[in-house]
Amino acid sequence: MDSILSARRLDIMFGLDVTLPDTLALEPLVAAGVRIGVIVLFALVLRWLAGRGIRRVVHRATKGPGSSAFGRTKAGGALRDLRPGAGERRKQRAQALGGLLTSVVTILIAGVTLVTILSVVGVPIAPLLTSAGILGIALGFGAQTLVKDYLAGIFMILEDQYGIGDWIDLGDASGEVEDVTLRVTRLRDTDGTVWYVRNGEVLRVGNQSQGWARSVLDVTVDYDTDLDRAQQVLAEEAHAMAEDPEFKGVILEEPSVWGVNDLAKDGVVLRVAIKTAPLQQWATTRALRGRVKARFDAEGITIPRSLLAAGVTP
Repeated sequence: MDSILSARRLDIMFGLDVTLPDTLALEPLVAAGVRIGVIVLFALVLRWLAGRGIRRVVHRATKGPGSSAFGRTKAGGALRDLRPGAGERRKQRAQALGGLLTSVVTILIAGVTLVTILSVVGVPIAPLLTSAGILGIALGFGAQTLVKDYLAGIFMILEDQYGIGDWIDLGDASGEVEDVTLRVTRLRDTDGTVWYVRNGEVLRVGNQSQGWARSVLDVTVDYDTDLDRAQQVLAEEAHAMAEDPEFKGVILEEPSVWGVNDLAKDGVVLRVAIKTAPLQQWATTRALRGRVKARFDAEGITIPRSLLAAGVTP
């Protein structure tokens, strides 16, 4: 008050134009700044809470059924171990979904915060939202393939169709999966060629790595061979291999001889099948083929001459 009276006296006595700052004009700016600070602080706290919640969900998902009371029992442990590598696959899937949820939540919170701040400073947001809607529609039409790839990748991860280390057949390409993202899948075939397949272009997936696999061996013998004896030899060799300590944990069930599978022009085709761990079916088939060849030679069971001339072994 004293400063105001002194300024007025100077104005009257000397004719000076003394203008005092309008403190009332600063109040809206200060109030707006406070509101913006509160909005930003609230957004940061909300983002922290959402991130913490997502991390907790991902952490529980990576543990799987073992984190529950049932999972800690013997039955739960047995069920959890039925599928080799299930824990690692579950961890990869949970982390991928956690990253996706984190990105979506961050974008939503940032967008709402920005719009709220613009509204506080007096920027009309109705035209901005309209323009953003039109731009979103335009981008949606222009990026249909990209959106399709991402949506397919999300459902692929949710449904656990395949993961890193699986051997899959995607139709035009097949091989071992080396990397999986929301947009593309990278796999390497037996020749070492790396294939990049967009998730939106995958119409079917053949996964040879989930749960268990089956080794199927077709053996061709002459038409004059004693089929009962040949099938007995196949059963004995398959059983001996199942009892071999080298194949402990590889062969999951007792092998079975399915009998005559085909009457080909070169001979009678016998089939034997063995249930194996994932990705072990090819090594099991090769080992059984060598055992059968040696045993057939010892038993005098002959391979059709046309197959021998062509260099084909049973």
